[in-house]
Amino acid sequence: MTSEIERPEPGDRPESEVGELVRRLTDAGEMDRATRGRLLARVARSLGDGARKAGAGGVAGGRYLTDVFANEIAPRLTIRDLETLRSHNHGLIGEPLADALVTRASRATATVGAAGGALAAVQFAAPPLLLTAPAQLVAETLVVAAVEVKLIAELHAVYGVTPQGGGLARTSGFLMAWAHRRGVDPLAPGSLTVALGTAARTALRRRLMRTLGRHLTTMGPMLTGAVAGGTLNRAATRRLAAAVRTDLRAKGIEP
Repeated sequence: MTSEIERPEPGDRPESEVGELVRRLTDAGEMDRATRGRLLARVARSLGDGARKAGAGGVAGGRYLTDVFANEIAPRLTIRDLETLRSHNHGLIGEPLADALVTRASRATATVGAAGGALAAVQFAAPPLLLTAPAQLVAETLVVAAVEVKLIAELHAVYGVTPQGGGLARTSGFLMAWAHRRGVDPLAPGSLTVALGTAARTALRRRLMRTLGRHLTTMGPMLTGAVAGGTLNRAATRRLAAAVRTDLRAKGIEP
């Protein structure tokens, strides 16, 4: 089974297309580099279309990026429960299962980084569409963040930390876990709310902008951009997973 998150209905808005494309990228499993690159390019184009409609005021400071991620991408992520995770990973459980999830997620973000880094290098001279950065790197940022949020959510299942509440409340909790690099505390007052408040959105925006800033360092000749993007993403995902796993071991049951 997968978690029954209340997903937005598909629509013809650019942001809705971004949400569906990112969901496909995070659910893809093994996908060849060319296909992944084409999907990333479609995400970049849709982001550009949405940014133009939002205008400079909406795009400035990352507000548009945060809204797209929180409202269109995160609610569409497919989060597997423990039974499904075990069936997809040869019956593994506990730490070996967590290891497998981290390995797969870090491989996915590395692959996205390699594709995004190469795209950014090729189109470096193109006019930037978002936040003075090439749209390809903005697309990469959203996909990497989505992979990591999904990883965090599934690590909660592995370690027996089960946030209560509806799908949107759990999604908000996992977004904050990603923003703060820690596990959800289901017993903390106000830890799970359907709507993200101002402080929560600010934390999420800052985390997204830091991730985008890391991706900006991959701009360079094609080969070096691809290698740097993949290496940086893999290392960052592993560091995030290590921090969250340490926190979940303290909060959850023994896996």
